[in-house]
Amino acid sequence: MIKCIIVEDEVLAQQVIQSHLQKIDQFELVAVCKNAAEALRVLKSQEVDLIFLDIQLPGVTGLNFLRSLVNPPLVVLTTAYGEYALESYEFNVIDYLLKPISFERFRKAVNKVVEGRLFTQSAAEKDNKQTDHIFIKSNNKFFKVNFTEIIFVQSMKDYLKIHTSEYKLVTHQTMSYFETILPPNQFIRVHKSFIVAIAHIKSIYGNSIETGSATIPIGNSYKDTVMNLVVKKLK
Repeated sequence: MIKCIIVEDEVLAQQVIQSHLQKIDQFELVAVCKNAAEALRVLKSQEVDLIFLDIQLPGVTGLNFLRSLVNPPLVVLTTAYGEYALESYEFNVIDYLLKPISFERFRKAVNKVVEGRLFTQSAAEKDNKQTDHIFIKSNNKFFKVNFTEIIFVQSMKDYLKIHTSEYKLVTHQTMSYFETILPPNQFIRVHKSFIVAIAHIKSIYGNSIETGSATIPIGNSYKDTVMNLVVKKLK
Protein backbone atom coordinates (compact mmCIF):
# COMPACT_ATOMS: atom_id res chain seq x y z
CA MET A 1 0.00 0.00 0.00
CA ILE A 2 1.06 3.59 -0.68
CA LYS A 3 0.70 5.49 2.59
CA CYS A 4 -0.34 9.10 2.07
CA ILE A 5 -1.45 12.18 3.95
CA ILE A 6 -3.57 15.16 2.92
CA VAL A 7 -2.31 18.57 4.01
CA GLU A 8 -5.20 20.92 3.33
CA ASP A 9 -7.05 23.52 5.43
CA GLU A 10 -10.27 23.58 3.38
CA VAL A 11 -12.74 20.91 4.50
CA LEU A 12 -14.36 20.60 1.08
CA ALA A 13 -10.99 20.09 -0.63
CA GLN A 14 -10.10 17.46 2.00
CA GLN A 15 -13.33 15.61 1.28
CA VAL A 16 -12.79 15.69 -2.49
CA ILE A 17 -9.31 14.16 -2.24
CA GLN A 18 -10.51 11.58 0.30
CA SER A 19 -13.36 10.62 -2.01
CA HIS A 20 -11.01 10.23 -4.94
CA LEU A 21 -8.59 8.11 -2.88
CA GLN A 22 -11.37 5.74 -1.82
CA LYS A 23 -11.82 4.79 -5.46
CA ILE A 24 -8.20 3.66 -5.85
CA ASP A 25 -7.09 0.46 -4.10
CA GLN A 26 -3.34 1.08 -3.83
CA PHE A 27 -3.56 4.02 -1.42
CA GLU A 28 -3.94 4.13 2.35
CA LEU A 29 -4.81 7.50 3.90
CA VAL A 30 -2.75 7.87 7.08
CA ALA A 31 -3.83 11.34 8.19
CA VAL A 32 -5.57 14.56 7.20
CA CYS A 33 -3.73 17.68 8.37
CA LYS A 34 -4.93 21.28 8.40
CA ASN A 35 -1.47 22.90 8.44
CA ALA A 36 2.26 22.31 8.14
CA ALA A 37 2.78 21.80 11.89
CA GLU A 38 0.31 18.92 11.99
CA ALA A 39 1.85 17.39 8.88
CA LEU A 40 5.34 17.56 10.35
CA ARG A 41 4.19 15.70 13.48
CA VAL A 42 2.75 12.95 11.30
CA LEU A 43 5.93 12.68 9.19
CA LYS A 44 8.01 12.32 12.35
CA SER A 45 5.77 9.67 13.87
CA GLN A 46 5.06 7.34 10.97
CA GLU A 47 6.02 6.28 7.49
CA VAL A 48 4.53 8.37 4.67
CA ASP A 49 5.09 7.73 0.97
CA LEU A 50 3.08 10.57 -0.56
CA ILE A 51 1.74 14.01 0.43
CA PHE A 52 -1.19 15.75 -1.20
CA LEU A 53 -0.04 19.25 -0.30
CA ASP A 54 -2.02 22.47 -0.60
CA ILE A 55 0.19 25.42 -1.48
CA GLN A 56 -1.78 28.05 0.45
CA LEU A 57 -1.82 26.84 4.03
CA PRO A 58 -2.31 29.03 7.11
CA GLY A 59 0.97 30.08 8.70
CA VAL A 60 3.71 28.26 6.78
CA THR A 61 2.85 27.89 3.09
CA GLY A 62 2.95 24.49 1.44
CA LEU A 63 6.03 25.39 -0.63
CA ASN A 64 7.92 26.71 2.41
CA PHE A 65 6.96 23.57 4.32
CA LEU A 66 8.23 21.42 1.46
CA ARG A 67 11.41 23.50 1.30
CA SER A 68 12.07 22.76 4.99
CA LEU A 69 11.98 18.97 4.61
CA VAL A 70 15.33 17.23 4.22
CA ASN A 71 14.05 14.01 2.65
CA PRO A 72 10.44 14.65 1.73
CA PRO A 73 8.09 11.93 0.52
CA LEU A 74 6.68 12.14 -2.99
CA VAL A 75 4.45 15.20 -3.38
CA VAL A 76 1.38 16.11 -5.38
CA LEU A 77 0.66 19.83 -5.03
CA THR A 78 -2.91 21.12 -4.96
CA THR A 79 -4.02 24.73 -5.33
CA ALA A 80 -6.75 26.98 -6.64
CA TYR A 81 -4.19 29.22 -8.34
CA GLY A 82 -2.16 28.38 -11.45
CA GLU A 83 0.58 30.97 -10.98
CA TYR A 84 2.56 28.68 -8.66
CA ALA A 85 3.08 25.99 -11.31
CA LEU A 86 6.50 27.22 -12.43
CA GLU A 87 7.82 27.65 -8.89
CA SER A 88 6.66 24.16 -7.97
CA TYR A 89 9.01 22.51 -10.46
CA GLU A 90 12.06 23.32 -8.33
CA PHE A 91 10.75 20.78 -5.81
CA ASN A 92 10.56 17.88 -8.28
CA VAL A 93 6.90 17.25 -7.42
CA ILE A 94 4.99 14.41 -9.04
CA ASP A 95 2.14 16.60 -10.26
CA TYR A 96 0.36 19.93 -9.82
CA LEU A 97 -3.43 19.78 -9.49
CA LEU A 98 -5.71 22.78 -9.89
CA LYS A 99 -8.90 22.92 -7.83
CA PRO A 100 -11.61 21.85 -8.30
CA ILE A 101 -9.91 18.51 -8.88
CA SER A 102 -11.78 16.09 -11.12
CA PHE A 103 -11.38 12.37 -10.54
CA GLU A 104 -9.93 11.82 -14.04
CA ARG A 105 -7.23 14.44 -13.45
CA PHE A 106 -6.58 13.07 -9.98
CA ARG A 107 -6.22 9.54 -11.33
CA LYS A 108 -3.63 10.71 -13.87
CA ALA A 109 -1.58 12.19 -11.06
CA VAL A 110 -1.68 9.12 -8.83
CA ASN A 111 -0.92 6.85 -11.77
CA LYS A 112 2.42 8.63 -12.00
CA VAL A 113 3.01 7.67 -8.39
CA VAL A 114 2.00 4.04 -8.88
CA GLU A 115 4.12 3.65 -12.01
CA GLY A 116 7.05 5.80 -10.98
CA ARG A 117 7.31 5.75 -7.22
CA LEU A 118 10.66 5.66 -5.47
CA PHE A 119 10.24 3.82 -2.20
CA THR A 120 12.76 2.40 0.20
CA GLN A 121 13.53 -1.27 0.08
CA SER A 122 11.94 -1.82 3.50
CA ALA A 123 8.65 -0.40 2.26
CA ALA A 124 8.76 -2.68 -0.74
CA GLU A 125 9.50 -5.67 1.45
CA LYS A 126 6.51 -4.86 3.63
CA ASP A 127 4.37 -5.19 0.53
CA ASN A 128 6.11 -8.52 -0.23
CA LYS A 129 7.10 -7.24 -3.65
CA GLN A 130 10.35 -7.89 -5.45
CA THR A 131 11.59 -5.38 -7.99
CA ASP A 132 14.56 -5.19 -10.32
CA HIS A 133 14.15 -1.57 -11.37
CA ILE A 134 13.24 1.94 -10.30
CA PHE A 135 11.71 4.94 -12.03
CA ILE A 136 13.82 8.09 -12.04
CA LYS A 137 12.42 11.51 -12.79
CA SER A 138 14.65 13.56 -15.07
CA ASN A 139 13.70 16.45 -17.36
CA ASN A 140 10.03 16.06 -16.42
CA LYS A 141 9.99 12.43 -17.56
CA PHE A 142 10.05 9.15 -15.62
CA PHE A 143 12.73 6.76 -16.87
CA LYS A 144 12.61 3.08 -16.04
CA VAL A 145 16.11 2.03 -15.00
CA ASN A 146 17.06 -1.56 -14.24
CA PHE A 147 19.41 -1.95 -11.29
CA THR A 148 21.77 -3.96 -13.51
CA GLU A 149 22.13 -0.94 -15.81
CA ILE A 150 23.44 1.40 -13.10
CA ILE A 151 27.23 1.63 -12.93
CA PHE A 152 27.50 4.31 -10.27
CA VAL A 153 25.63 7.23 -8.74
CA GLN A 154 27.29 10.60 -8.28
CA SER A 155 26.15 13.37 -5.94
CA MET A 156 26.10 16.97 -7.17
CA LYS A 157 24.81 19.00 -4.19
CA ASP A 158 21.00 18.83 -4.47
CA TYR A 159 21.10 16.60 -7.54
CA LEU A 160 22.28 13.13 -8.45
CA LYS A 161 23.76 11.90 -11.70
CA ILE A 162 22.98 8.24 -12.40
CA HIS A 163 25.56 6.74 -14.72
CA THR A 164 24.31 3.73 -16.67
CA SER A 165 25.84 1.64 -19.41
CA GLU A 166 24.06 3.69 -22.09
CA TYR A 167 23.20 7.13 -20.71
CA LYS A 168 23.30 9.52 -17.75
CA LEU A 169 20.29 10.86 -15.86
CA VAL A 170 20.24 13.90 -13.58
CA THR A 171 17.54 13.96 -10.92
CA HIS A 172 16.67 16.18 -7.96
CA GLN A 173 17.27 13.82 -5.04
CA THR A 174 19.57 13.35 -2.04
CA MET A 175 22.27 10.72 -1.84
CA SER A 176 21.16 9.40 1.55
CA TYR A 177 17.61 8.81 0.34
CA PHE A 178 18.68 7.22 -2.93
CA GLU A 179 20.99 4.89 -1.03
CA THR A 180 17.98 3.41 0.79
CA ILE A 181 16.28 2.68 -2.53
CA LEU A 182 19.11 0.64 -4.03
CA PRO A 183 19.43 -3.06 -3.09
CA PRO A 184 22.25 -3.26 -0.49
CA ASN A 185 23.49 -6.56 -1.92
CA GLN A 186 24.08 -4.90 -5.32
CA PHE A 187 25.45 -1.46 -4.41
CA ILE A 188 28.02 -0.04 -2.04
CA ARG A 189 28.61 3.50 -0.79
CA VAL A 190 32.33 4.21 -1.29
CA HIS A 191 32.42 7.98 -0.82
CA LYS A 192 30.10 10.72 0.42
CA SER A 193 29.52 11.54 -3.25
CA PHE A 194 29.55 8.07 -4.85
CA ILE A 195 27.62 4.80 -4.78
CA VAL A 196 28.97 2.01 -6.97
CA ALA A 197 27.34 -1.10 -8.40
CA ILE A 198 29.32 -4.06 -7.08
CA ALA A 199 28.88 -5.97 -10.35
CA HIS A 200 30.59 -3.15 -12.27
CA ILE A 201 33.71 -2.93 -10.08
CA LYS A 202 36.72 -3.94 -12.20
CA SER A 203 39.48 -3.31 -9.68
CA ILE A 204 40.25 -1.71 -6.32
CA TYR A 205 43.63 -0.16 -5.69
CA GLY A 206 44.87 2.41 -3.21
CA ASN A 207 42.05 4.86 -2.65
CA SER A 208 40.31 4.24 -5.95
CA ILE A 209 37.82 1.96 -7.65
CA GLU A 210 37.80 1.30 -11.38
CA THR A 211 34.47 0.54 -13.03
CA GLY A 212 35.74 0.32 -16.59
CA SER A 213 34.13 3.61 -17.52
CA ALA A 214 35.42 5.74 -14.62
CA THR A 215 37.82 5.88 -11.67
CA ILE A 216 36.00 6.62 -8.42
CA PRO A 217 37.64 7.77 -5.15
CA ILE A 218 37.21 5.85 -1.91
CA GLY A 219 36.47 8.13 1.03
CA ASN A 220 38.46 7.67 4.22
CA SER A 221 35.36 6.80 6.25
CA TYR A 222 34.33 4.17 3.68
CA LYS A 223 37.63 2.25 3.36
CA ASP A 224 36.65 -0.38 5.94
CA THR A 225 33.32 -0.95 4.18
CA VAL A 226 35.07 -1.48 0.85
CA MET A 227 37.68 -3.83 2.31
CA ASN A 228 34.99 -5.81 4.13
CA LEU A 229 33.33 -6.31 0.78
CA VAL A 230 36.59 -7.61 -0.69
CA VAL A 231 37.14 -10.01 2.23
CA LYS A 232 33.56 -11.22 2.05
CA LYS A 233 33.84 -11.96 -1.67
CA LEU A 234 37.11 -13.83 -1.13
CA LYS A 235 35.53 -16.27 1.31
